[in-house]
Amino acid sequence: MANLVLSRSSIPTTLLDAKKSAIDDFFTRGDVEMAVTFLAHPNPRHNVMGVGVGRKVVKGKLTSVPCVRFYVERKLDQQAISKEFMLPQRIGKVATDVIASGRFWAYAGASKERSRLRPARPGCSIGFAFTGSQSGNVMAGTFGAVVESGGKRFILSNNHVLAHENALPLRSTIFQPGLLDKNTPHTDEIGKLSKFVTLETAKPNRVDCAIAEVLENNLVSPTVMPKVNKLKSGQPVVATVGMKVEKTGRTTGYTSGMVRDVSATVKVGYDLGTLTFEDQLIIVGGGKSFSDAGDSGSLIVEEKSKRPVGLLFAGSDSHTIANHIEDVLKQLNVSISSGQDLLEVKQRLSAKLMPLDFVSGVGTAGSKLAIYLVRPLEPEESKKVREIVDAIAPGQPFELVTTGAFTKSESSQG
Repeated sequence: MANLVLSRSSIPTTLLDAKKSAIDDFFTRGDVEMAVTFLAHPNPRHNVMGVGVGRKVVKGKLTSVPCVRFYVERKLDQQAISKEFMLPQRIGKVATDVIASGRFWAYAGASKERSRLRPARPGCSIGFAFTGSQSGNVMAGTFGAVVESGGKRFILSNNHVLAHENALPLRSTIFQPGLLDKNTPHTDEIGKLSKFVTLETAKPNRVDCAIAEVLENNLVSPTVMPKVNKLKSGQPVVATVGMKVEKTGRTTGYTSGMVRDVSATVKVGYDLGTLTFEDQLIIVGGGKSFSDAGDSGSLIVEEKSKRPVGLLFAGSDSHTIANHIEDVLKQLNVSISSGQDLLEVKQRLSAKLMPLDFVSGVGTAGSKLAIYLVRPLEPEESKKVREIVDAIAPGQPFELVTTGAFTKSESSQG
């Protein structure tokens, strides 16, 4: 397993079994106590904030050794821990690693990211207005991405950024910037809460996400704020341990980092209480913290491919937690708009595909491209088409349609 590429789908059964055993033995799903300055809990049931899988870190460097990772509030000196509370160095034949992450909290909290922008762009400030007993309080999170469904445009962010942890009714007004940054609600309306995935207190969660339909399509642009900028494709890329990623958020602006875990089970503090999340990404920053309060909702993008990886929603001083973006899009039934015009992509592809003798045409079918064929393709021809599409629009969905050769339609009489 030394050279194993770790993604959710490639985690070996032995590693998953060891992770499950660690969760059963050392992870408590209940509420965490409020922090006390000089109090430390050596009992893993209180100190372990999450359990995941990744590669072992030795002297600050990522090795090739797969392991079960314990995320702890505080990493204590071994002399301060009694034998009964010591975390195991191995679970079966699987190595373990203990990571000092601190406690995880949902992030919601004069830079460009906090300004009023029209069109508004992913990476800028967004939020709701408190109601009832909390009326008058102000907050802000991050606009994650422009997403689409049924010909409509929506703003993607977290449930706790757009829906106040399940509390707001649908059609509640969303503001850009969030009212924490510029409290002028009469001029800053940008959308209406349209859908959210309920945050569960009694069972594990996989996503913290919501969407708001924009009042007018031209109020938003899909191009992420600097330095992420335009995505090459809205199609997700599968996260792997060691992947280099980036984001632009309302509080910390542009940051880069590395995926350290692709299947973590963690407990996160919310106003609702301490919630459990399964199968999460954990990211660490490159030289500084990857995120901070107010960055919730940021879209996390792979640096190399410029394709979406995750949706940031929580973290500690040193570690950031994100949902897998595939899970978010599936739950909300939306797709990410990359900012690339489909007709422009079609024109660029046509220039490369039309000279091929087996291609009879290139068109669009909804959000997909349609490539029309003179005949069914041989395996090498299919591979060539895929390579051309990936070079111009990575991840762009397309369908191959065998039509035969096109000829003019006419009738004649002798």
